[in-house]
Amino acid sequence: MATPLPPDDPLRASLHDEVHARPSARIRLPALVVQVAVLHEGVDRAAELAQLQRLPGHEGLDIADLRDNFLRLRVGDHTLRWERHTEFTRYTLMQVLPEGVAPPASDPELLSSLGLPPLWLAQIPGRTLAAIKLVMLTADIADPQAALDAARHWFGDRPVASSLMGRGHSIAATDFKLRPTGFERILVFAPRETTPTRAGRIAQRLLELETYRMMALRGLPVAKALAPMLGEAERALADITARLEAKRDDDEALLDTLVALAARIERANAEHLYRFDASAAYAAIVAQRLAELRELPIPGTQTIGEFMQRRLSPAIATVASTAQRLASLSQRIERAGALLRTRVDIATEARSRQLLEKLTRGQAMQLRLQATVEGLSIAAISYYVVSLVLYAAKAAKAAGLRLHPELSAGLSIPFVLWGVAWLTRRIHRRLRG
Repeated sequence: MATPLPPDDPLRASLHDEVHARPSARIRLPALVVQVAVLHEGVDRAAELAQLQRLPGHEGLDIADLRDNFLRLRVGDHTLRWERHTEFTRYTLMQVLPEGVAPPASDPELLSSLGLPPLWLAQIPGRTLAAIKLVMLTADIADPQAALDAARHWFGDRPVASSLMGRGHSIAATDFKLRPTGFERILVFAPRETTPTRAGRIAQRLLELETYRMMALRGLPVAKALAPMLGEAERALADITARLEAKRDDDEALLDTLVALAARIERANAEHLYRFDASAAYAAIVAQRLAELRELPIPGTQTIGEFMQRRLSPAIATVASTAQRLASLSQRIERAGALLRTRVDIATEARSRQLLEKLTRGQAMQLRLQATVEGLSIAAISYYVVSLVLYAAKAAKAAGLRLHPELSAGLSIPFVLWGVAWLTRRIHRRLRG
């Protein structure tokens, strides 16, 4: 059917379908959800495709199947989701909850019940960023305190952070601890009538919350590593500014020092600005996901959002402060460089003016010397012309004319001088014209 619209923009279809790019999972409770997020720097899609092809029944996967950065596969009775993001890739396994791992069990073992080939998780290409085991149970949550006590016992009697989510449609608890297996654990209680769609949204928010928290914190080690260099650079800039004010150093040497300092700061900017901006963006996503949880507190414990924000906020503030400090230092170096360049320009102009004055004096002296030479040249030319007149008069006398050669030559001197001077001035006027 022909469309009654103008031709589509080339990006229209892909931009429109972006809202459907990663649909929420449908999870039937009780369930076990295992997610592994890996940084894929240096890992291409071909390596990830090879890993997915190791799953039973999926040997025929093609690279074209991964073009949308999202893939959902059936592995026996379980579901595996593959999602590739800008910096990391997530593998999420959703399966029925094994027997004997729900409360009143304490710190149960979960990995042996995963519906994946042996060592498949260990062979995922990339570096592990976050690994989470999420257990979702059906339970009566009318008594949040009883659910909290059961959660504490399930986590091995460890302190937990817990909250009522969605203004009371479920309870989530976690201890934020890395176990020897490298996994964290989250426990969710939801009413029996919870729909698979809602359960999928609950799981997605909690899993994304932890993944994006880890991504946001990646800027913290960078900020801490930069702190000594920034302190040294600030002291160096203060010293340069003081020397600039005191005028006790050569300007060119001072400018060389300032340029070297500017190069160090700009290199740090180029290497780490993206990491700082990314940390701010991931922190904003964490804040958004926390708001979407719509938490209510359970007496006797911190909410998940409070626990996370109290520890995440100082780290993000450190990253933001370091980024601002780096930008401010770059601006201050630029201003100091402008001042120094201005002083160098003024000194250069003064030297140029002195040189021009010397050139002007030299030209004036040259003009005076030229005038002297021209006066002498007029006398010399006149001498030769008068000599010619003398010889001409002698020749005329020898020819019989009654002339006195010396008298004729003497009388011609004023006229010869005037004529030579007039001719010289005329030549000068013509050259100037």
